[in-house]
Amino acid sequence: MGFVSTSCVTGLGKSTLMDTLFNTKFEGDPASHSQPGVQLKSSTYDLQESNVNLKLTIVSTVGFGDQINKEDSYKPIVEFIDAQFEAYLQEELKIKRVLHNYHDTRIHACLYFIAPTGHSLKSLDLVTMKKLDSKVNIIPIIAKSDAISKSELTKFKIKITSELVSNGVQIYQFPTDDESVAEINGTMNAHLPFAVIGSTEELKIGNKMMKARQYPWGTVQVENEAHCDFVKLREMLIRVNMEDLREQTHTRHYELYRRCKLEEMGFKDTDPDSKPFSLQETYEAKRNEFLGELQKKEEAMRQMFVQRVKEKEAELKEAEKELHEKFDRLKKLHQDEKKKLEDKKKSLDDEVNAFKQRKTAAELLQSQAQQAGGSQTLKRDKERKNSGFL
Repeated sequence: MGFVSTSCVTGLGKSTLMDTLFNTKFEGDPASHSQPGVQLKSSTYDLQESNVNLKLTIVSTVGFGDQINKEDSYKPIVEFIDAQFEAYLQEELKIKRVLHNYHDTRIHACLYFIAPTGHSLKSLDLVTMKKLDSKVNIIPIIAKSDAISKSELTKFKIKITSELVSNGVQIYQFPTDDESVAEINGTMNAHLPFAVIGSTEELKIGNKMMKARQYPWGTVQVENEAHCDFVKLREMLIRVNMEDLREQTHTRHYELYRRCKLEEMGFKDTDPDSKPFSLQETYEAKRNEFLGELQKKEEAMRQMFVQRVKEKEAELKEAEKELHEKFDRLKKLHQDEKKKLEDKKKSLDDEVNAFKQRKTAAELLQSQAQQAGGSQTLKRDKERKNSGFL
């Protein structure tokens, strides 16, 4: 049996009420409400009363409603419920099933705690319950109902019921088709949402020890129907309608999930001609559809690959063209520079040759001049000698 307890307001006594409801102290670490998102904490317990054994799973929605942006707060809850449906469906689809020994983790009831404000429901409450009503049996609960007066509580119940109806939220209704429980269930449906108080503390009232809450102005008895609806909730939830909660979960919520999931997989009850589908035909049709889609994807990937290769080739050709153009420019620049250097070298060679010619001519003139000078000196010396002899 799976229960999920949720509320968009912290500190409404969800854990205390569960302890009181099953008369057990469920061990657990205090939840932190400083987390960035919603986390679902699941705990399973084996309870026993007389000869009755019950495997109970309690799921707490830690951090629900604590965020500034609450737009997607409901999604983790929906995903968790769907995950339990999916696990059961996978077990059901196995060739060798062991459903009689399978630990059913599906959620059979959602106790939705409402803050005792005396005003209208919060938008988050309405949105969340609307998202959950097709997936789980919702039982709305006004927590800590001793915080408002009886007249305010009556008006608050009427207002909550009106808002749920006007927003199309379908809460769990106790069944009235079974004559043995029709009268009590019909009466209890009129009391929804239940206004409850939880307490694990026992006080002596008269000659009996009773679960109660002690206040300066008096005592509130948890199991006194004049004080709150706790006894009604316990009777309806555990003793009268537990099997109906299981049945509703399986025949209504799970079947809806199963049908949608199988339709997504391509399974149908009848073909367009209203003839029943065989499993083999459905499998072959789905297989052929899958192969067709696979071929389309392969062709699309091939076309994309070819297109990318063409684009890459075009890029490479363009890059090659740019490299050739750059090479040609550098080659022409090199040739121009080489020609300039050759012209400059030729000019320098011409200047050197002209200089050498001028140098040779100068040396020749100098040599001639020296020879002429020497002849004159010899002539003068000869004349002097001739003069001396005379």
